[in-house]
Amino acid sequence: MSTCQKHGNHAHQHGAGCGHTAVQHDGHTDYLHDGHLHHPHGDHVDEHSISVGGANPANCTPDHECGAHEKSHEHGPGCGHEAVPHGDHVDYLVEGHLHHPHGDHCDDHGRVQVAG
Repeated sequence: MSTCQKHGNHAHQHGAGCGHTAVQHDGHTDYLHDGHLHHPHGDHVDEHSISVGGANPANCTPDHECGAHEKSHEHGPGCGHEAVPHGDHVDYLVEGHLHHPHGDHCDDHGRVQVAG
């Protein structure tokens, strides 16, 4: 990331054992926090997102079969899965991969490396 996108008013210190899910991407570790992907940076926290492409495409995958939840499960706020910013949209972390709600199915937007 070449520019800082500061997250304002953030007093929490992210790091090992802080209580938030750590995700490794683009050669560093970020932390999932209330639908944001936070990266500690000096005296502030930057907003990040998982880049679209490579291991994390944004393709429609209507044939994706996930055994991690019922087919009728609907992703969204309060669904039990953590929200992850991915490009210009939000996906949900399900057993190490990104699910994107899309009509009557979930698209598979690839695996992410959860640190821990």
